[in-house]
Amino acid sequence: MNKLSYQTLKEKEFTGYLLKEAPERVIQFGEGNFMRAFVDFFIDNMNEKADFNSKVVLVQPIAPIPGAFDLKDAINEQEGLYTLYLRGCENGEKVNKKRIISCVSRCLNAYTDFDAVMACAENPQLRFISCNTTEAGITYDPACRFEDRPASSYPGKLTQFLYRRFRTFGSQPGKGFLILACELIDDNGKELEKCVLKYASQWNLGEDFILWLQKENTFCSTLVDRIVTGFPRAEAAALNKENGYEDNVMDTGEIFGFWVIEGPQSIRTELPFEKAGLPILVTDDHKPYKQRKVRILNGAHTSMVLGAYLAGQDIVRGCMEDPTIQGFMNKAIYDEIIPTLALPEEELQDFAASVTERFRNPYIDHALLSISLNSTSKWKARVLPSLKAYTDKKQALPGCLTASLAFYIAFYNGHTLTETGLTASRPKGNDYTVTDDRAILEFFFSHRQDTPEALVHAVCTNSDFWGLDLTTLPNLEKTVCQDLKLIQQKGACALMQNCLN
Repeated sequence: MNKLSYQTLKEKEFTGYLLKEAPERVIQFGEGNFMRAFVDFFIDNMNEKADFNSKVVLVQPIAPIPGAFDLKDAINEQEGLYTLYLRGCENGEKVNKKRIISCVSRCLNAYTDFDAVMACAENPQLRFISCNTTEAGITYDPACRFEDRPASSYPGKLTQFLYRRFRTFGSQPGKGFLILACELIDDNGKELEKCVLKYASQWNLGEDFILWLQKENTFCSTLVDRIVTGFPRAEAAALNKENGYEDNVMDTGEIFGFWVIEGPQSIRTELPFEKAGLPILVTDDHKPYKQRKVRILNGAHTSMVLGAYLAGQDIVRGCMEDPTIQGFMNKAIYDEIIPTLALPEEELQDFAASVTERFRNPYIDHALLSISLNSTSKWKARVLPSLKAYTDKKQALPGCLTASLAFYIAFYNGHTLTETGLTASRPKGNDYTVTDDRAILEFFFSHRQDTPEALVHAVCTNSDFWGLDLTTLPNLEKTVCQDLKLIQQKGACALMQNCLN
């Protein structure tokens, strides 16, 4: 079977959209599954539907591992082509959309192809930089040097690249970049800009360069939202047979996708996503949309999954098939979370409906134990703000969100501490491993024989966990203690049902 290539598609008389030749106008730091199923999907659609006419140079930001599978080589062997499957539910119907992505020109490695990467900065048609170098990618490491080939940190690499651009074109207007940061940290674009400016100063690259960075370049913070499941290992052979070609870099993700870009409205002219009908929003403040995602989507996960696991469920889709669990989640979202948010209610209701549909995705087995990792920080960031806002607004406790704290305590109430985590048992009979920071696991292990009252008090007063003493919230400690006793006596499902009564 031939590998996917333009020649292979020609021989197969492929009639779908392809863009073989176009100028390289985008450089993308990050060649992984998410960026190829998200940013490159959007660019490919703009090429087809809005004459964007742009190719993307992918850059691996980390050094290759000898002997390991090299995604760069696999991408280049296929001339940048790959098959993308977006699958899920739309209006209650299963959807499986296949598209061959042809916007990628080539893939380089920042270490083995350093000169070739830097040469891209001299391309006068290059205009856009996108990046996703993981949450740890946007960090300032003072050990980085300008002479490194390349600097070890991503902001260091980007500073080297931007300085080459500046040295090539000087202060010529219009030769700066629109930089779209997609890392999952707060204010990703602003944080990236701060790091770049630090390197420019540390490396003594000159005031003219710093002024050029600030005047000719736009660092955009963005919110990205799509679950990407990556290479479909279990299905790959069957899909290759069906397609009639071998694709070693095929990608999969959910149908839903939404990209919020914080920046000037001129971006809408440069990126013709509206003409292409794409779910991209340009705004002067992306934070309300991030808050919507964190509070509704992530908050629904965190408030529901620990209790659902204790009730016997294993994957998110299974929870959506249980009327009590789904009812509990919906009440948490619609009655307790949405009333605390600032966006128009219709927008919030529509997003909430999409969350339920995403959770029902028949193509994704999203394990509850996977979502449970590091639930302490997740509950603090995703649930506690809604609980506090509801309490302030209604002068009463939100029943479902309060119950979620009891589920958290019950889930973390383990009996054996090992190197891999805290072992606990659920009523279903099996042991499971609680995974979190070591100090948190040691805390729960030390309180494993506490009465419900003592355990709840210890958790609520641990301000290291929550950033405040939760006993200062009226009636919270008492209510959580009652909820924990109900879980211990009748099970997690009984507490969920009690919240619905």
